[in-house]
Amino acid sequence: MLAICKLRLFFCKFDRYNAPVAKSYDQYCPIACALDLVGERWSLLIVRELLEERELRYSDLHARLAGCGTNILAARLKQLEAGGVIRRRKLPPPAASTVYELTEYGQGLRLVMHQLAHWGARMMGPPRAEDLEDGWLVGALRMVFPPVSTAPSVEFRIGNEVVSIVNGDVCEGPIDDPVAVVTGDAPGFYHLVVDRDVGAVSVHGDADALAALLETLPPTVALVPAGS
Repeated sequence: MLAICKLRLFFCKFDRYNAPVAKSYDQYCPIACALDLVGERWSLLIVRELLEERELRYSDLHARLAGCGTNILAARLKQLEAGGVIRRRKLPPPAASTVYELTEYGQGLRLVMHQLAHWGARMMGPPRAEDLEDGWLVGALRMVFPPVSTAPSVEFRIGNEVVSIVNGDVCEGPIDDPVAVVTGDAPGFYHLVVDRDVGAVSVHGDADALAALLETLPPTVALVPAGS
């Protein structure tokens, strides 16, 4: 299918590809179709926020996406909803708020975002203290590790953050009887998940449990600067 990416897109079989968008690559290509829907600026960051938090109000999304104007955010949400990536849901009283959440189709982007995060992390380098906000570790772990139900229970104590992985699910706080406890700072965590450098952190308990978690990550590929 990827071999015919340069063909013009005269029609598309599935209605979700026909959602109105500001621009279109107009190609019969799965990558071009996907980018027509989620390739606009801010679209994948909206998906990122909903993957991390599961459901958010419009005001929450706007607060979390600093620099995204209200008109742009409204347009992106409308486009993603029309494409079947997200949906609106009204919470029952007393909240009675409308929240956005990913559809099952939108949840299919989780592994795409997982791979993209690992690919992009190499360009960033280790974080500085000012790069991180309180609560960053929950989202980082959800983005770093795929949801594998057989994953061992591991507790991460990185700086002031304490987050655990239990049966492949990421949850805030400590857990009872973790198989392993990983402690360190944010740069050490970066080197652990990007470079697979276990020596960058301290592991208390079963080191093989951490190794099993790391085995679920994509292969490491070195970033070679131009001219090297």
